[in-house]
Amino acid sequence: MLPAYPFSAVVGLDDLRLALLLTAVSPAVGGVLVRGEKGTAKSTVVRALAGLLPEVDVVRGCRFACDPAGPDPDCPDGPHEIDAPHGHRPATLVELPVGATEDRVVGTLDIQRALADGVKAYEPGLLAAAHRGALYVDEVNLLPDHLVDLLLDAAAMGRAHVERDGVSVKHAARFLLVGTMNPEEGEPRPQLVDRFGLVVTVAAPRDAGQRAEVVRRRLAYEADPAGFTARFADAERTLAHRIAEARAALPGVALPDAELDRIARVCLAYGVDGMRADIVVARCAVALAAWHGRDRVTGDDVKDAARLALPHRRRRDPLDPPGTDEQRLEEALAQADPDDDPPTPPDGGAPPPDDGPAPGDGPHSGDTQGPPPGDRDPSGADGSSSPSRAQEHPPEPAAATDRPGPAAGHAPLDQPGESASPGRPRSGTARAGAAFRPRTLRIAARGDGGHAGRRSPAYARRGRVVGARAPHGRLTGAPHLPATLRAALHRAAAHRTARPGGLAVQPRDLRQAVHVGREANLVLFVVDASGSMAARRRMTVVKTAVLSLLRDAYQRRDRIGMITFRGSSADQVLPPTSSHEVGVLRLASLRTGGRTPLAAGLRAAAATIATERRRDPRRRPLLVVVTDGRATSGPDPTTLAGVLAGVATVVVDCESGPVRLGLARRLAAALDADLVPLEHLEHTTTRRAA
Repeated sequence: MLPAYPFSAVVGLDDLRLALLLTAVSPAVGGVLVRGEKGTAKSTVVRALAGLLPEVDVVRGCRFACDPAGPDPDCPDGPHEIDAPHGHRPATLVELPVGATEDRVVGTLDIQRALADGVKAYEPGLLAAAHRGALYVDEVNLLPDHLVDLLLDAAAMGRAHVERDGVSVKHAARFLLVGTMNPEEGEPRPQLVDRFGLVVTVAAPRDAGQRAEVVRRRLAYEADPAGFTARFADAERTLAHRIAEARAALPGVALPDAELDRIARVCLAYGVDGMRADIVVARCAVALAAWHGRDRVTGDDVKDAARLALPHRRRRDPLDPPGTDEQRLEEALAQADPDDDPPTPPDGGAPPPDDGPAPGDGPHSGDTQGPPPGDRDPSGADGSSSPSRAQEHPPEPAAATDRPGPAAGHAPLDQPGESASPGRPRSGTARAGAAFRPRTLRIAARGDGGHAGRRSPAYARRGRVVGARAPHGRLTGAPHLPATLRAALHRAAAHRTARPGGLAVQPRDLRQAVHVGREANLVLFVVDASGSMAARRRMTVVKTAVLSLLRDAYQRRDRIGMITFRGSSADQVLPPTSSHEVGVLRLASLRTGGRTPLAAGLRAAAATIATERRRDPRRRPLLVVVTDGRATSGPDPTTLAGVLAGVATVVVDCESGPVRLGLARRLAAALDADLVPLEHLEHTTTRRAA
């Protein structure tokens, strides 16, 4: 087995390395969420951290890694006596796969042994294996929400609870939680992001020298892993020793009331919700002081902790583009620092104008002998405590609602009554209005529960019990006791094996409950962007409706895709994705103009659905066609009903005005689809697609 890539050999990524080191010192900080594009060494850095964690003393034979100096009184393998026989082992790094089940995470009770042998057999899960070590979740944004909630609750409380089948099991589960994700694959819920103590965004180096050094070290590691690791052995031992020293010093670090007041003022000025931000900043500041060998938290510790713990806590709208509002945070830090107030002139006049920071000013102006913050090593060898902000990210593109007018290079939106110039189709962009709560569009038929969500009914592991069946292989979850007893009675009657002393339940009698819950779907929008949609500012209303449906899809955990048609063809402006923020940006830049190739849009939708079915057969599609039904280019769209047979479809009728042709109604009848007039989409009654 190859040795892990050394933590100290990683080039750059100062913020990430510092955040991981701080959570290694104090797991109570709440873990780290690492956001970054593919190929930015997220997994490499996390796996390298495991070699720095101190060894742990464990009670021999305990599957839950109990500390012999203070064993867990609730340990299922206990009770253990103080100073019981013990040994040493390295701290473990447990990786949680995306496809893990809840039983695998928290552990499971062996129901078959309980019924057949009369014993309560408990098999520990990944939380028990990660106790006193680290738990790494790659692609945490793709993990089911209930598993993420479970992980974060265990990390916050330090305990795992298993409550099922009338048996209660609990054990200690204190671990360093680290999650990584690629924003291109979709954002997790803001509520879940808020539960992580620190969030760090990483990107590939923009400096040619750094990129060359990354490649040089990686090739050297692959050519001689043992030799490369030996080159950094001293640096690794130094970091590991420093982590152990900081852990030991952590209880003795004092948090003065003045710094606690500073934390409260910063959080208030930054506009965070709730109290979690204050607590995380306080814990992170204490860990920073311990890491740098101080016995008291200073103002610089609070500022550096705020830069790591606060930027991701200001998002108000779940579909706002994620990003760090550094300028707002710096203003909040300055506003919360009474020492930064401008001096009052002796004559009582106005304070002198601020011409910007002088050389050496800033939160680390005292570090005159050290390198700039972006070049400092997070190991602290230079005495710096500042997380690097050298990796700048380009600002997110502005949403359409933030633009004062049409986008640059686009013709203005056609006014009512205007006609397009000869040879030049109508073309422009329209701004969406405020989103509303749309009707819930669902697929009426029950699915097999391939993807947990909140849209269409489906058979699932949770939900309303609608029946029972024999398990396929091992029993998962709780048994359906009435059905199990009926099966046992039927078997006993058929074989006349009933005994006077009672009925013996055998493993083959077990029946498990059948639940009906909700699943997530692929919601594919097919939007008419032809010139007729620009009439009477109709596109503004359409964009508002689609924006509302996008928000609804986000809340229901759906994947989304978008196809537009205008002119003579259809374009897939958004391939199926979980990144709803990208969908909002693509909708904002949607242009209108030209003829109406409705048939091309339906044909493109059929091809997209066919591709997604091959890729993920268990995710059912829901097609939402937004059009007025007019087809002025290509064949009659009603002749394409066959290519969309079996696809649940909703036609949103955008036709308006006193005279209506009813073409959208004719299209809905041909597609066997549900018809929803655009002006009725805001109603809260449920619509079901066939």
